[in-house]
Amino acid sequence: MTPDRSRSPRGKQDNRAAEIIAHEAAQFIAREAGTESLITVIRAQSVAHGDRIMIFVSVFPIEKARAALAFLERQREAFSDHLKTHTKLRLPRIEFMLDNGE
Repeated sequence: MTPDRSRSPRGKQDNRAAEIIAHEAAQFIAREAGTESLITVIRAQSVAHGDRIMIFVSVFPIEKARAALAFLERQREAFSDHLKTHTKLRLPRIEFMLDNGE
């Protein structure tokens, strides 16, 4: 049986960091993304003891999902710079994943 990490102090820190990063990702995407598609941050999840954060996004229309994920991948360094200036977090590796609720 694996321990419930959300009850440990480290698990709570990872969850809080994921929440902050999801909020900042939503602001960054709203400012930087074009108008060809709507990119919405659904949630962020801490992986590998906080060394990586997976940010799940929804894209509408779905036909633009590949282009939207390519945009986010290109903007990953700019988003890391955004996090450096807007948070005091230890920066994890950021990954964007599609989550259109299917």
